Amino acid sequence: MAVYTLPDLPYDFGALEPVMSGEILELHHGKHHAAYVKGSNDALDQLAELREKGDFGALVGLEKTLAFNLSGHVLHSIFWNNLSPDGGDRPDGDLAAAIDEHFGSFEAFAGQLSTATKGVQGSGWGVLAWEPLGRRLLVEQVYDHHGNVGQGATPLLVFDAWEHAYYLQYRNVRPDYVDRLWGLVNWADVQARYAAATANPAA
Repeated sequence: MAVYTLPDLPYDFGALEPVMSGEILELHHGKHHAAYVKGSNDALDQLAELREKGDFGALVGLEKTLAFNLSGHVLHSIFWNNLSPDGGDRPDGDLAAAIDEHFGSFEAFAGQLSTATKGVQGSGWGVLAWEPLGRRLLVEQVYDHHGNVGQGATPLLVFDAWEHAYYLQYRNVRPDYVDRLWGLVNWADVQARYAAATANPAA
């Protein structure tokens, strides 16, 4: 059975400076993201042991552990590709039109996503997602890694609001970090995710 692995970054540790220091990026990827990968694999192993024994007494806790770690792995894997040393500006084409349709303007969307990210209580994420039932873009606040998320919504652009993403560089001033993230957004990656998410009209 395949196991989860830590993906390589698509750029060097220092490539996102000065917005994100190389030291933060190395710790964030090599320690925090790696821990979610290990946690996911460990939880899967423990769930397999429960099935073999036919004893599901610890199931609820393990399901929660798997959800936490796997969601952390998925969101971080998106986050690294959402960023680029050549990022910034704003989207064009289909994604730009969809943002205008569902949020009124790029400025209104950016304001909503920034505020959602800055306002996460404790740890979490701000997320632009495609919601397939209503076939619309939504901004979601995600607590930890896996709470308050619309079922089936596909993350397109994610902003990490956990302290490990910024505290070493920005201390407790999360708004400054969030404002500067916009200068790294890889809109080509977000557009590709949007195209893939909307490709199936029955989704």
